[in-house]
Amino acid sequence: MTLRSIVERLSRRLVLRRRLPARLGGRAIYVSPGAALRFWRADIEKADPELLALCTELVSKVQCVWDVGANVGVFAFSAAHLAGPSGEVLAIEPDPWLAHLLRRTALGIGSESAPVEVLQAAVTDRDGSADLVIARRGRATNHLAVVGGSSQSGGSREVVRVPAVTLDHLLEGRRPPDVLKIDVEGAELLCLSGARGLLRTARPTVLCEVTAENSGAIGSLFCDLDYVMLDSAQPAPLRRPEPEPAWNTLAVPRERWLL
Repeated sequence: MTLRSIVERLSRRLVLRRRLPARLGGRAIYVSPGAALRFWRADIEKADPELLALCTELVSKVQCVWDVGANVGVFAFSAAHLAGPSGEVLAIEPDPWLAHLLRRTALGIGSESAPVEVLQAAVTDRDGSADLVIARRGRATNHLAVVGGSSQSGGSREVVRVPAVTLDHLLEGRRPPDVLKIDVEGAELLCLSGARGLLRTARPTVLCEVTAENSGAIGSLFCDLDYVMLDSAQPAPLRRPEPEPAWNTLAVPRERWLL
């Protein structure tokens, strides 16, 4: 057994109290190295710098943000500060234990931030239920059984049955999102396939992790819905439309890109 695997095992149920950067409100957030070892870092900025930078770029006052695959909520709670009290955040996470951490953090949100609703569910192309594989390594690599997951998961610890919903269904009775962030470990095609109505009518900006096996189908989906695909890893002034999705794709409705 390697040192890393020993640390991973010892971290599985450990909960740490960290703080978001001051520029993102400095709010206390409950994280776990059992989700990802990077959360051993006391400085959340160093644990997820790219994600925080994109959140700062994409989210502004009064906006509604949906975070699909919220994990411990670094993006969701940063967005809550940026959106302010007139904004809204929906954090969607299928793992019951991670959803518990999200709710624990959400209880401490002050009146200066947007409220964060936590929904414990998988997002797929149909409503019902789904099998969620809890990764042997970090829970950030949990994945739906139907998509297989990545080698980073280290195999399966257990499989749990979780509720499953479509984003089109969630749109009923809810404020539509201005920003939609998706990180679902290979299930992004299922997620977006169940969001065609939302993408067609609400026209959110989408930040989506796209795996190689889903690249072609997701590229076609965004093109069909008249979205421009950009590589979010590029500095904003240098971004140009891409013919295919990048690993971290920023998809913008063409009518806003042309502005």
